[in-house]
Amino acid sequence: MPRIRKRRRPPPGASPGALAIPAGAPRPRIHAFSYDAEHLSEQDVADVETLAALRADGRVLWVDVQGLGDEQMLRRLGALFALHPLLLADVVNVPQRPKVEDYDDVHLIVTRTVELDGHDLDVDQVSIVLGPSFVLSIQERPGDPFDPVRERLRTGGSIRRMHADYLAYALMDTVVDGYFPLLERVGEELEHLEEDIISAPGPDALERIHTARHRVVSLRRCIWPLREELGALARGNSRAFSLPVQVYVRDTYDHAVQAVDIIETYRELMGSLMEVYLSSVSQRTNEVMKVLTVVSTIFIPLTFIVGVYGMNFAYMPELHVHWAYPAVWAVMIVLAGGMLVYFQKRGWLG
Repeated sequence: MPRIRKRRRPPPGASPGALAIPAGAPRPRIHAFSYDAEHLSEQDVADVETLAALRADGRVLWVDVQGLGDEQMLRRLGALFALHPLLLADVVNVPQRPKVEDYDDVHLIVTRTVELDGHDLDVDQVSIVLGPSFVLSIQERPGDPFDPVRERLRTGGSIRRMHADYLAYALMDTVVDGYFPLLERVGEELEHLEEDIISAPGPDALERIHTARHRVVSLRRCIWPLREELGALARGNSRAFSLPVQVYVRDTYDHAVQAVDIIETYRELMGSLMEVYLSSVSQRTNEVMKVLTVVSTIFIPLTFIVGVYGMNFAYMPELHVHWAYPAVWAVMIVLAGGMLVYFQKRGWLG
């Protein structure tokens, strides 16, 4: 079954902005890109204060943080980029519902990445903080779908000529596009599951149905709020993106709508699969009961005959006749055969 995640919350009565570091969270690893149309610098950052010099050069700065296991480092990062305490709390106290929050000229976009690990869904929160000339992407642990964006930065192109809001769009678009291979895999598994249910329904098929249902529900919880979030951004309800970039955001919103439509189709299919399973099990039960009923019906008159001739009375007809025993067998065989022929003509034997 997909793992159920519990949200990390500060203790009751804690001050606004209190951080609840997830248990076992890895120590943050920071990787920074600083770029414009002509120049690109890329480096691993061991000390948060190193980012101050990169931010001062006037280029677009992308700081990729992977891991939430160091509260002091995260607070220093928040102080360097003047992040609101509530914004930092939403980043650290995972999981949050996908959403968009505006804090003056800094905007928080919460998304979720999903990967299929065997039969489990690995859901990670990715928080994108968009500022005037910087983007922070903060993830729960190492591993993300952003390698295509990194390669686009290294090779140049339109992304290097655009501002920070275009980089934030590119990260969101990568998250949304990452859902489709997973949705295709889930769809293939549902098709195979439907074939198995029709051919051989059983306890294993029922367990697979419940596993698939939980998986589809988990995906819906990730994608449905993201569609609402992208819809608000595409309509310009937030000041996070400039008008030229909103065109691209609308395209990402269309992709999210497609993903939601696929998820809703899968939800309907899950209900159909359960109905098919119950119908198949009922059909198999009916077949078994039909065979047992036919056998019982044939043996009822035969049991009556042997019951009559098994009574211990001294004066009964045919008891002392030589042909009586084979005659009884002949009558029973003819009777059973006649009933089988009758059942076959009526279509009761399949």
